[in-house]
This record gives sequence, C-alpha cells and structure tokens, in this order.
Amino acid sequence: MKNIRYILISIACIFTAAACSLDEESFTEIEKDKYINNASEANTVLLGIYKNMTYDEMYGYYLSIYFTLPSDIAKITGNELTNWRNVPCNAFTSTEDEIQGAWEYLYNSIYQANDFIEGLAAKMEEFSDNDKKTATAYMGEARALRALFYFELVRWYGHVPLMTQTSQSDQHPSTFVQADPVDVYKFIEQDLLYAIEVLPYATDDTVRSDNSFRISKGGALGLLAKVYATWAGYPLYDETKWEDAAKTAEILVTSGKHGLLSDYEQLWKNSANSVWDPTESLIEVSFYSPIITGNSSNDASGRIGKWNSVPIADGVGNNGRSAGNWRVITTFAKSWKESYPGDKRWDISIADYRYTAASGTTPEYATVSENGTNITLRFTDAMVDGASDSRRSKFNDNFLYPGKWDMIKYIEPGNEVVDANKSNVNWYILRYSDVLLLYAEAMNEWKKGPTTEAYNAVNMVRRRGFGLPVGATSSTADLPEGLSYEQFQQAVRDERSYELAFEGHRRQDLIRWGIFYDSIQQTFYDLQTWHDQAASYYRCIDFTIEGKNELMPIPQRDMDLCKQFKQNPGW
Repeated sequence: MKNIRYILISIACIFTAAACSLDEESFTEIEKDKYINNASEANTVLLGIYKNMTYDEMYGYYLSIYFTLPSDIAKITGNELTNWRNVPCNAFTSTEDEIQGAWEYLYNSIYQANDFIEGLAAKMEEFSDNDKKTATAYMGEARALRALFYFELVRWYGHVPLMTQTSQSDQHPSTFVQADPVDVYKFIEQDLLYAIEVLPYATDDTVRSDNSFRISKGGALGLLAKVYATWAGYPLYDETKWEDAAKTAEILVTSGKHGLLSDYEQLWKNSANSVWDPTESLIEVSFYSPIITGNSSNDASGRIGKWNSVPIADGVGNNGRSAGNWRVITTFAKSWKESYPGDKRWDISIADYRYTAASGTTPEYATVSENGTNITLRFTDAMVDGASDSRRSKFNDNFLYPGKWDMIKYIEPGNEVVDANKSNVNWYILRYSDVLLLYAEAMNEWKKGPTTEAYNAVNMVRRRGFGLPVGATSSTADLPEGLSYEQFQQAVRDERSYELAFEGHRRQDLIRWGIFYDSIQQTFYDLQTWHDQAASYYRCIDFTIEGKNELMPIPQRDMDLCKQFKQNPGW
C-alpha cells in the first residue's frame, strides 16, 4: 500500500487504550504530550489509527467477512455447528469472543481517535501556517474515522456508550450508560459534516503529500449518505433522513469528482494488488505485509480472499492455502442469472469452481456421472428447469463461491503472501456505485416515487454491469420507465444485491429495510425448492429470531462490569 503501508514504529502505538470495559488503564501513554509537535508527527500517529482497521477484530475479518453472514445471498459452509460457524449461523451468545473482540477494538480505535483529536487540537496553534493547513485535514480524517467506528458500533450493537473524550475512560464502569442511538447518530453526523468541510476531494488534494487509501471529502460525503439511509431505516425509522441522504449523495454525484470504472473487473484486479484508484474507491482498507510474522501488531494483512472466496488447496499457486468458507446461495445465483443473462458481473462475482492439488492453478469444476459418462458441470447446467437432483446436489454446499477475491486469478507476482490465513487483498468499505444506489434509493423514498435523477443513478450502475457506456441509454440494461414507488424500491434493492454482492453490505441492508428475518425465512423455503438437501446447509434458520438477531448482544463482560447497561432484546 502506498502511503498507508503502515509505519510500524513505536510512535504509532502511543495513542492507545483498552476499551473492553471502557476504563482500563493504558500503560503506553507515557510522555505522549511530547508528540504531535508538527504535521509530520501528527501524520505518523494518525496512520496508527488507520492501522487499527486491518486487525481481525476490525475489517481484517470480523466487520468485513465474518459478521456479515448470514444473508439471502450467501452463507457459511457446512451444516454442523463449530466455534467458527456459530456467529455466521446466529448460533452464539453474549460471551462469544468475537462479539467482545469487535466491541473492544472499535472502542480502542475510538479512544485513539479521541486522543489524537485532543492532542492535535492542543498543539496545532503552535504549528507553522503550512502545518496548520495540513493538520486541519488530519483532524478531518480523524473525525471521519471516529464517525466510521461509531457507525459500526451503533448498527451492530445498537445501544452503546458514547465516549467523546479520553477522560471518560477514567470513570468507574458502574457510571457508564448507554446513549440513545439518535444521539450516537447525531455525533456521527457532526463528525462527518466537519470532515466534509475541511477535507479536499482526492483528486484536488494539494494538502496531503499522498492521500492513497485515506479518507477524503468524497468518502466522508458517501459515508454520511449511508449513515442517513441507515438512520432512516430499522430500528429508528426516521424517514426525514431520506431527504438528507438524497441531498448528501447528490453533492457527491454532481461534483464530478468520482465515477465508475469502465470495467467492473478492474475493481478486483486493483483490490488484489493494492492499486489505489480514487475514481470509484471512496473508503478502502489496504492490507500490506511483506512477510507474515504471526504478530498482529506487525502484520497489516487480512483474511480477504482466504476466508471468503474460492478454495485453494495447499501447495497450489504462490499465495498459500485458502479455506474459502463462504458459499453462494444457489437460488440467488439462479435468479440473478435468469433475470439478467447479459450481466457481466455474474461471472466475476460468482465462481463455480475451486483449485485442488490435482488441478493446480487450473479451475476444477464439479462432475457427475450420467449414463456411464462423467460430465463436467457448470452451475448453469444445474440451474435449468428439469436439471437432475444429482446435478443440483453438487452445488448445495460446494462449487459455488464468491469470485471477486479469486487469488489465483487476480493476484500478480510480487503481491503474494504465502500463509494459510492471511493475504494482501484489500477491502472496499465504500464504493461510488454504492453511493449511486443509495442516491437512487433515497430519492425514491423521499419523493415516494422514482425521479429522473434516481433512474439515472441506478441505470449508470446497471449499464456498467452489462459492459456498456454508463452515459448512454440502453434498452438492455436500463430499468423500464413508469415503475411505481414499490417497484422501483425493489429494483434498487435487487441491484444492490448484484452490484455489491458479497462485499459485506447485504446483511446490514436487510436489517435497515426491516426484512432480515423474513429474508432468512424466504431463503430457506427457496432452497427447499432447489434440492431436498439444500436447506439443511442453511443452519441460520434454526437460530435467527425476529427482533433479536438484527443486533449483536452487548458483550457479557461489559454487561457484568457496567451495571447500568441493559442488554439488547432477546439476548
């Protein structure tokens, strides 16, 4: 990674705190007042906050590819519960290590952001004029990062304490209270509005010497639009925020500072090789570690492509084994292919093959014996009407994986990490196409019917998906005119499942739309029509409870320490 190939020196670790109980003493804050004496030192400390995003407990694993299952488009492999399958099947409790870990690391990151903001504010008046200008941008970045971390907390855990100053961590746990989620959203809003005001667009940036993989104005605008759209949905349902979402997204869309890459596949070539292109990438976590040491404080690599993509056997290729624990829901793949046969994103997003010791770097496809002949299967051979049970059974829990992070296909020489669990593949938190679809959705919700702007936004995404110029109308790709409010709403929801497939958005989309439980139920019934054994691999059906699994539980350790906390419903 260019600028944020993280500086692994002690100064980057100065601003830290323990956050699992929100009051633990930090032993690394000695003489921290001697730092941030100029913009260069501020930048080094700020990079330490960015580095937090790479940990397993953050976007290296939990917030990207672990918590985001189950949904109606993907599931975890297998039908037996084990420790690592509990969370993706909703079969966990408030004592689960992963639930505690994400909470702890998010609050640790918020503490570091608070500490940086306070430290910079105390020192920057002494800076030179040029350093003040640069430091102001760093302040915007830190507040945008703090907003992102709080956004993750409030939408995953719901009722969370609002820690706005480092001094709050000196309080006794019994004094901590959970904030009204509305107040958390308002705090996020103010941080992002500040970031939008002071940060330049990535392409206009003359302040930071290198803004690669760092938040700029476009990222802050896009994130705020997403925050408003989430605020407007479950569980708060403040529909006044649809107007805010639409107007915020419109600023970004009409700015002309960002756009769609002409080739959808280029996104995944870029993410596999740490190529920074701010055209479409608004917020992106870059993972880089030239070797795997096994020490998380040194390794900035993550599990992207290892845990959520095409399985790769030991000894195949130059990237080490990949477990490939995600499975694509067969009925989702079938519906998408049948509805939009010309959509080029399908073959990029969905892989109906794997890499085995026998096949090497050549994809291995499923086979079936029919009339004494072995037949090589593609998924399309099993999805057609009248396909045999033997063909369909091959895809119940195998041979259908997310393909965007195929490490054999996309990683170029020089970016390999030979390790069974870690990779250098990046993770997109927010892309411009996501904002376009949020813009279309928000306009439809605000106006209670699709506008010209809403049509244009969603059609641009669809045209690119079909390999067509985004600015030219298309009878093939464009949505039909005259859709009702409900029809357009469903069209945008479907389009989000296609454009953003397996990128960690679907579960939270279903939750904010208030249809998470219903979607899990419907997917189970759909799988029963696919094959009589298919639904047995969708174990989340046994544990997903309406009104409970829309939120994670407050970690039990914090419930025990913070006596005023109330647990989320159902937990």
